Amino acid sequence: MLQCADGTYYIGCTNDLEARIRTHNAGKGAKYTMGRRPVAVVYREAAPSRGDALRRERELKRLSRLQKVRLHRRAEMNARD
Repeated sequence: MLQCADGTYYIGCTNDLEARIRTHNAGKGAKYTMGRRPVAVVYREAAPSRGDALRRERELKRLSRLQKVRLHRRAEMNARD
């Protein structure tokens, strides 16, 4: 999950996170992130397969904004520990 410069979240899946971030921040990623740069990773999960990753992406996209904020905060807290 990426947080855009305007505070919104973008959710996607990739097998090369660093390259994907560079692409988004270069303005060549998804249309959604083009006008909301820079973006930063605030939450990520590993998945055993591409299919599993896509299913989880769909679940995350269905979360409310509040649920996404909570997920982001939990990830920040876990990173500090």
